[in-house]
Amino acid sequence: MTQLQCRSEIRLLSLADYLHQIVDRLASFEASVTRSDDTLAFQFAYGEARLDIRPDRLVMAAAAPDAEGLRRLKELLGTAVMLYAKAESPQIIWTGDLSDDSTLSSFRLMRVRSASTVTPHMRRIRIEGENLDRFQSMNGLHVRMLFPTATNPEPVWPIAGPNGLALWQSEERRPVARVYTIRKIDVAAGYMDVDFVVHGDEQAGNEGVGSAWATQAKTGDAVGIIGPLGRPIRSADWYLMGCDETGLPALGRLLERLPAEAQGVAFVEVADAAEEQVIARPAGVELHWIHRNGTAAGDHDALVRTVCAIPWQPGPDSFGWFAAESEAAKTVRQYWRDTLGYGRDQTLVTGYWKRGATGVMAG
Repeated sequence: MTQLQCRSEIRLLSLADYLHQIVDRLASFEASVTRSDDTLAFQFAYGEARLDIRPDRLVMAAAAPDAEGLRRLKELLGTAVMLYAKAESPQIIWTGDLSDDSTLSSFRLMRVRSASTVTPHMRRIRIEGENLDRFQSMNGLHVRMLFPTATNPEPVWPIAGPNGLALWQSEERRPVARVYTIRKIDVAAGYMDVDFVVHGDEQAGNEGVGSAWATQAKTGDAVGIIGPLGRPIRSADWYLMGCDETGLPALGRLLERLPAEAQGVAFVEVADAAEEQVIARPAGVELHWIHRNGTAAGDHDALVRTVCAIPWQPGPDSFGWFAAESEAAKTVRQYWRDTLGYGRDQTLVTGYWKRGATGVMAG
């Protein structure tokens, strides 16, 4: 089979300091890794990549049987380098096949199919588009949603730059981005569901742009997505999970996709009993709801206290997952890692929002 190939050579003086992070990130995308002297080879489902480590530079090469596979490899490699070598301002320019290609593999233009109310403060928007296969994997639960706004109703969507990553041709018309969870996806039917926390007083400004969009969304409205994003959830026999309503869409998808024999316990903090949802899950996984009952989100510590009080099952086949306000996440992360000694391979803790701050996550 004819292979499409590309190559990029990047000057990196401190590569040894973060090479392991690049390798770990690439391997997390279901890749097998082969090490030989100063070369690392990665085999993905859609192609292969190679890293050649030189004294002052990194040489990246990729090969795939089709254009989509090569685009995905360029994005994976480029993102890993830009993320961990950021301080060195790496200049990535791909040569070889598709060197002048501007198709951004991770981008899809979607349109609203329907909107519904799940609970008083949770709005579900079904968006439809083409070629959604890459978004189906549980290794990437999230997408970066690109929203039109009242001041930018017709944004300019991204294309791929010379580095294979998103290039914005107009900063003035660049859409506002926020990260949300794919609650459900049906590739054959061409849609995905995204849940939004709404409060009834959303404004069209940047702080509540996602909630405002979801509140007003109607059939046919356009929205962009880039992804999938996020760290993979490792398979385990026993799970300890915790979240507030911003993490609830992710938790719901995780619980519904766990194998029938999975065991564990999950805690969800919401405003009150009206915000509880029916979520399918294995019989061996308990689901408990914690109600704030008038206490402001982020000021209620019952979720953190409860999650930290649960004893872990002994052995390596346990996994902890937590997604909530950033200070709550910091507390749980420190307890699990510093006090209990569980590493990154057994924990995934994320701050989805921060009190008093505007961020890109789903809060």
